[in-house]
Amino acid sequence: MSAQTTSDLVVQLQLLGRDIELEAARRLEEMGTSLRVVSVLMCADGNGKTQGELAELACLDKSTMVHTLDALERSGLATRKPSVRDRRARVVDVTDEGRELIATAEPVLGELYEAVLGRLPEADREPFLRSLSKLVEGRSPEPVVTAERPPRRRSAR
Repeated sequence: MSAQTTSDLVVQLQLLGRDIELEAARRLEEMGTSLRVVSVLMCADGNGKTQGELAELACLDKSTMVHTLDALERSGLATRKPSVRDRRARVVDVTDEGRELIATAEPVLGELYEAVLGRLPEADREPFLRSLSKLVEGRSPEPVVTAERPPRRRSAR
């Protein structure tokens, strides 16, 4: 099936993203961690990012980011300190233990990415990744607001 319309493209990207995310989560769960933990640590490592910046990079809402960082601090994988630019903001630092977890997770995720890219002919892989990166660079930093309303629940009678 090829993407002939915008909705085809959306569905295909959602299916691929979901499959990769679920498989990555399964593989990392076998290691005793989660995709969210590894993603946040990778986004934070050596970048001097604030909690808000990391939330955007990791595609998490602010409250989920706070809970995730609380857990990372309790586990000794990351620390938070006040930003020198904005005293209200907290900068996240990855600890040595957090870097060890990243180093352990990277080959596991690398195997997954190789398996996914292995579905493409060798000559198509690099152009696909370059195009995908270009599409991601152009994404909107603002969340998309739709006119759809959540389904109404039936009242219990």
